[in-house]
Amino acid sequence: MLKISTAPHCYAPADTRQIMRDVIIALVPAGIAAVILFGLAALITMATAVAGCVFFEYACSRWWLKTAPSTGDLSAVVTGLLLAYNLPCNMPVWMTLTGCFAAVVVAKMAFGGIGKNLFNPALVGRVFLFISFPVQMTSWVRPHLFDFMNVDATTAATTLGILKHADAATSATRLTADLSELPNYWEMFLGYTGGSMGEVSALALLIGFGWLLWRRVVSWHIPVFYLGSFLVLTGITWLYTGSPAAEPLTQLLSGGLLLGALFMATDYTTSPMSRKGKIIFAVGCGVLTFVIRRYSSYPEGVSFAILIMNAFVPLIDRYARPRIFGTGRK
Repeated sequence: MLKISTAPHCYAPADTRQIMRDVIIALVPAGIAAVILFGLAALITMATAVAGCVFFEYACSRWWLKTAPSTGDLSAVVTGLLLAYNLPCNMPVWMTLTGCFAAVVVAKMAFGGIGKNLFNPALVGRVFLFISFPVQMTSWVRPHLFDFMNVDATTAATTLGILKHADAATSATRLTADLSELPNYWEMFLGYTGGSMGEVSALALLIGFGWLLWRRVVSWHIPVFYLGSFLVLTGITWLYTGSPAAEPLTQLLSGGLLLGALFMATDYTTSPMSRKGKIIFAVGCGVLTFVIRRYSSYPEGVSFAILIMNAFVPLIDRYARPRIFGTGRK
């Protein structure tokens, strides 16, 4: 059945395939940075995730939903790339494919396919893997610039892990030792730090997001209000407590905050439609990310925050429904 909304109607020349193609182009800089920093292991993980998501979507469309394969719209490729970017580069192949199954079959196709899923598929896959395989999902490889084989891969702590450890320090000596392990701002901006392979380079993510803004695939509202609300709360905490773990710029450049705010929370299927709704959604994501990072045992909270707010999107859309064109305000 067609859902007919009130006039006026605006024709948009871009279709789903074109939008997804722009998102893929926007994700390329982060992929290049991952290969430069983590070697061929990052490329293998990306290829595995993309191939797995495309296969599961094709299989579900053809043999489960009995419809024409929907892989041509490229949304499965985007899901695979985003899932890979949320994983360590040394993730075993079979675990990556398990995440692909959770992302595509459980979070997307079970709801009927693109446009009908309530939760961001890539984040569902990431959280499923995090709960099922916590050791592998928290074993980070230290970056080695242009060491593509990365044969001497060593583990490294993430910036958020160091901050969480430092915040729990009971002595000045231990606190100083913990903080000495922190990368500087320039290293965090470029990506020379431990973490999921697609989240570490803020520079690459900002370049990709600039492309999306230029192509008008996304608007600025969700990223600005997401990051803004998070930074306000973090800044207040930092000024009040003086804790180095709450230093705003370090919190901004570490973990999956930029990846989540720029590419995950802006997913048009799982985010509100109206401008007012986007702002409510983004502020909720920012507040929840701050609360989880600050007060939970987890150093990171982006994935959980976005998924929780995904569940409120239908309610937000209903509350923030724009008025009918040509009618007065209530």
